[in-house]
Amino acid sequence: MSELSSESVIYHLTRKMSIISEIRRLIQSTSKIIPNVYQLTIRGTNVILIVEEKLTLIDTGLRGSSPHITGFIRHLGRSPEEISLIILTHKHVDHMGGLAELKQLTSAKVAIHKADISDSVFSVKSRDVDMPLAGGEVLQPLGGLEVIHTPGHTPGSISLFSQRNKLLIVGDALRKRRKTLYLPPKMVSSDLSQAVESVQRMAQLDFNILCFGHGLPLSDGAHAKMQDLIERNKN
Repeated sequence: MSELSSESVIYHLTRKMSIISEIRRLIQSTSKIIPNVYQLTIRGTNVILIVEEKLTLIDTGLRGSSPHITGFIRHLGRSPEEISLIILTHKHVDHMGGLAELKQLTSAKVAIHKADISDSVFSVKSRDVDMPLAGGEVLQPLGGLEVIHTPGHTPGSISLFSQRNKLLIVGDALRKRRKTLYLPPKMVSSDLSQAVESVQRMAQLDFNILCFGHGLPLSDGAHAKMQDLIERNKN
């Protein structure tokens, strides 16, 4: 009996240590962008969590990302069931692969641009979308989160702009290497000429912080770096 009890104690201690290690990994892969806005990097892809009276999630990562997301939410003392809105920046699987899992855990509304909705394989299905977007909408999070249609990476790529916080979330409409901005990779993009036009549209916004689908946020001269990208891609 005592031997079984010892094994049980060892099992529970090991399990507890595993959970603690997982929480530590979550914290280490998380950065606070501004108060109440967190970036979680899960298997190389960023998910953004907005923590207000209700929770908003921007992108869902690859399939299997939900335990990381829900674990961090619980670490904050909140519940995954509090996610009321999931916004997808575009249809690629590394940004929407975790959607099905999160829909099972929450009653969140799902928003994505209508051009990225398709009932084909490896896409966001119409049955999973509550809010087809066109661009120009202002969503509730952060006192007003404007939807900017920024096609090029995909036909329905969107960026999200918080004027109050001078924060622009671009998904994969832009990428960053070190502190230099680049267009999305040609091999996985639908139309690079559209991507350039989208960058020109974004450059008209008054932002100080850029957040990407991959990599750390940029707050050091973000606007000037976007202007530099435009200059480098002039015909």
